Formats: sequence, C-alpha cells, structure tokens
Amino acid sequence: MHLIEKYRTEFVGFLDNYSTEKEPQTLYNPIKYILNLGGKRLRPVLTLMTADIFSNDFKKALPAALSIEVFHNFSLVHDDIMDDAPLRRGQKTVHEKWDINTGILSGDAMLIMAYQLFENYEANIFQALAQLFSKTALEVCEGQQYDIDFETRDDVTVAAYLKMIEYKTAVLVGAAMKMGAIVANASAEDQDNIYEFGKNLGIAFQLQDDYLDAFGNPETFGKQVGGDIIVNKKTYLYIKALEFSNETERAALQQLFATNTDAAENKVALVKEIFNSTGSAQATKIAIEDYTKKAFLVLESLHISDDKKELLKNFGMSLMNRNV
Repeated sequence: MHLIEKYRTEFVGFLDNYSTEKEPQTLYNPIKYILNLGGKRLRPVLTLMTADIFSNDFKKALPAALSIEVFHNFSLVHDDIMDDAPLRRGQKTVHEKWDINTGILSGDAMLIMAYQLFENYEANIFQALAQLFSKTALEVCEGQQYDIDFETRDDVTVAAYLKMIEYKTAVLVGAAMKMGAIVANASAEDQDNIYEFGKNLGIAFQLQDDYLDAFGNPETFGKQVGGDIIVNKKTYLYIKALEFSNETERAALQQLFATNTDAAENKVALVKEIFNSTGSAQATKIAIEDYTKKAFLVLESLHISDDKKELLKNFGMSLMNRNV
C-alpha cells in the first residue's frame, strides 16, 4: 500500500504549509494543536485516492482533503467537550489544555475554515463541494445527537444503531470519497457510487471499531480495551447480545450495564463472556463482513479500470483486517 503512504505524506506536507499563524493566537494555537496531533488521516487520504483514481491528479484535491480533515477535527474538539474527555490521541484534549470556551470558539472557527478551503476551486466545483459538505455536516450532528439520546434509552434497535453510526461516522467517509470524485470531474453516477462505497465501508469500519473496543489487543488497539463496556455504551455488540440472550443472560447483562462499578476488569470480562456465549460477537463479525461486501459490490458499477477497482478493494480489506 505504498500509494496510501504517498497520499498521506503529500497531505501532511500540505497541512504543514496551511497557515494558522494568525491573531489572536489564543484562537488559532488550539487549532494548530489539534490538527497536528496526528491520527490515521483516513478521510483526506480517501479524498486524494479517489481524485487520483478518476483523474490521475490527486494534488488538485489537496484543499478538499484538508477541508474534510479540518471538519473532522472540529467535530472531535466539540465531541471531547460533550464527553468531558481528558485525552485525544494520547494527548490532552483542547478544552483540557486550554478551557471549554476556547474549545468551543476554536471549533467554530475550524468549521468556517473548512468551508473557506473550497474557495480554491472554480464556481461549479465549489458549489458541488459546498452542497455535499453542508448535507454531511448536518448528518454528522444528527448522528451525534442520536448517540447522546441512546445513552438514556433502553429500546435502541439494531436499525436505529446502524442509522446512528451511518450519520455519525460513515457519511463523512462517503463524502470524503465523493469530494475527490467531484474535484476530478467524475460523472454524477460515479460520484454517487463512490459515495455508497465509502459509506458502506464506513459502517463496516465503525462496527469493527466496536468489536475491537471489546476484543482488540491492548498493545495495538491504541485505546483502553473494554472502554465502551466500562461506560455502558450500547454498541452493536450489546444490542445483539440482548436480542440473542436468554432471560438469565439478559438480566445479567442489563445489571452489568446499570452499574458504574470500580471492578472494571471483572465487568469487562463478564460482559465479553456474554457477548461470546450469546453469539453477539460472531454476529458483529458477520455484519462487518456484510457491509464490506456491500461496499465491494458497488465497485462493479464504477467506470474505472480493473486495477483501480482492485486498489479500492485492497484498501477496504486492509481496513477490515486492522487491529488498531
């Protein structure tokens, strides 16, 4: 996947030259901080890859790729405030390093900066990017609200959960790819199909994240394994476990998720045992595979060469076989 590294390297170089050296520094320093914390840079890489696939000129898509990354990090700054999260990528969150008001205002500025980056394109591309971006940004907010609502609900269905992760996570993956296609002047049909590919891959990616949170390797996962269980997060694993469980298992699982116990390790072990015994863990792996296959089916409709379809398929497989 040396191409992926090439896209990532080009993007990071472009990001490094993106000036946030402005006044007041108290507004712009937190922006520079969060943008330079690293991460996988998955979304901008997808924008560049898609542009390259449709036009063989990925560099034209660099401003659009940066827009997606700025927006994604804006959402993280505000999510961290809502979650009262102390760490992001192993470092202090913006509101912890500065304060909540700075986090809110710097986040607001990032949202505006994300739109500003579209000014690098001619009018028709600007309009198409802005329309897609506005739709996606609203959906991400809707997904976040669904996620918050689910914390106090005991009737969350699989369908409702899938809709939440589609809006909160997957639509931004789809949009990242469609933006690359827009910049590359791909046909409307190809733009829509590459969006569907990205969206389905994004759902599979989030389900994989849910699975790894419970069953990942602590040395490679990068986050606390069992974190979702400790905070009683109703993930796909939890919902399927309730669906498949007998009365005894259901009562035990609901009791474990109704308490904030200090015996976190024991709680995580007990819940994972129920996820396995009910078949929930296996069902989650099947769902990951199903959404990955859905994404790959879309590739058949794209008007690109077979080797480029293979590149997209290999990238998708690498995401699904990850352990971080």
